Amino acid sequence: MELRLILGWLLLSVSLKRINMKNLIASFVVVFWVSICFGQDLIGTWQLTTEETCFQSEMKESDTERELKEGMGASRQSVVRMITFTKKGYAEEGIFSAGKKKGNDLNKFKYQVVGSELQFLDKKSGMATQQFVIDELSDTTLRYHNKLKDCEVKSFTRIE
Repeated sequence: MELRLILGWLLLSVSLKRINMKNLIASFVVVFWVSICFGQDLIGTWQLTTEETCFQSEMKESDTERELKEGMGASRQSVVRMITFTKKGYAEEGIFSAGKKKGNDLNKFKYQVVGSELQFLDKKSGMATQQFVIDELSDTTLRYHNKLKDCEVKSFTRIE
């Protein structure tokens, strides 16, 4: 919201000829730097919404498969895969059932973001165990793909 106000003020100042082009360019650089520093944050809990493997991306669904998929419907018990990123650089990924606090198949690890790269690190050694490229990060959406395999894509929705 503040970014929109700053940009609006800059454009108004230019239209009223209160600011010259040199100051306008400097102002845009500052606004760009601020937007990078205070951009979207990875911290929070994310629910996996779609996951596409290389095999799935290469294979197209037949009409019969689509009909069967639609007819199967939802299961009785809601189960989701979630990942939580903390401020201190730790993350936890697991499968959670509705009505239960504790998840199954919990995987705790460290993480770091370098540019547009998300790295999952071993807790003890600090070595990168998995590397991903962040394709989209907004208030509600996180989408990344495996650095080594562009066809393995995961999409998440923020729940907290």
